[in-house]
Amino acid sequence: MPEHEAERWALLTAGAVIVVLTAGAFWLSYAHLAEVAGQHGLGSSPMRRWAWPATLDAFIVAGELLMLRAGLRQVTDRWAIGLTAAGSIGSIVLNVAGVNSTGNASSVPFLDYVVAAVPPTAAMLAFAVLMRQIHQLVDRSTDRSEPDSGQALEPLVAASTSPVEPPAVAADRQLEPPAQASQSKPRGGRPPKATIEELAEIGRIAAFEHRKLTRDLLREAVEDKGLTIGSERLTKVMKILRPELEAAGITVSASG
Repeated sequence: MPEHEAERWALLTAGAVIVVLTAGAFWLSYAHLAEVAGQHGLGSSPMRRWAWPATLDAFIVAGELLMLRAGLRQVTDRWAIGLTAAGSIGSIVLNVAGVNSTGNASSVPFLDYVVAAVPPTAAMLAFAVLMRQIHQLVDRSTDRSEPDSGQALEPLVAASTSPVEPPAVAADRQLEPPAQASQSKPRGGRPPKATIEELAEIGRIAAFEHRKLTRDLLREAVEDKGLTIGSERLTKVMKILRPELEAAGITVSASG
């Protein structure tokens, strides 16, 4: 069996196990919380007893999905992290606290607490692993859709300290249209698009000038050259420049 085929089957099998583990752990945790709710005020209403755990466990699902969305946008969502942490910790605490809800706490065996804590903990870890696998699949598909990214990664030192021609001069010369073309170009309409390499060079120059690079700063530098850049191309350029700029000690942030 080829290596990539074996890796594919291993990933599919692991994914199936993670899904089953997540579903089973959530169900066990949810059912125990429903029992706790029934012992504390909701015993007369089975519907309300089984709906109550959703007010806690739903935070975990919502937080993890928002964290996935933030990862796809390459930003940090502190609210998503807070929702996931609050739901997970709250579920574990309430599952453990519900063990001695009807008896004497001193007579409860230690393994009873372990049994109550394992399902919510397993659900939290399994869901986190599932989201990580999704992140990796998305990153792989993004890398494969950018064949020109390897060509655009030029050595940072050579681009910034060239004795023949500074980067700013090279970018200006490269983006400057011929005189004949500028005279024949009709006025109005959308500005011409630049290649990924040209946009990366503009971002590289702006990063050296400001000692940092953000999405807004890159967009502003491109527009100063009379060009436009969409969100998709902006994300590509940020991905291209991030490794080389961070290696040079320049801060790269995709949040602003």
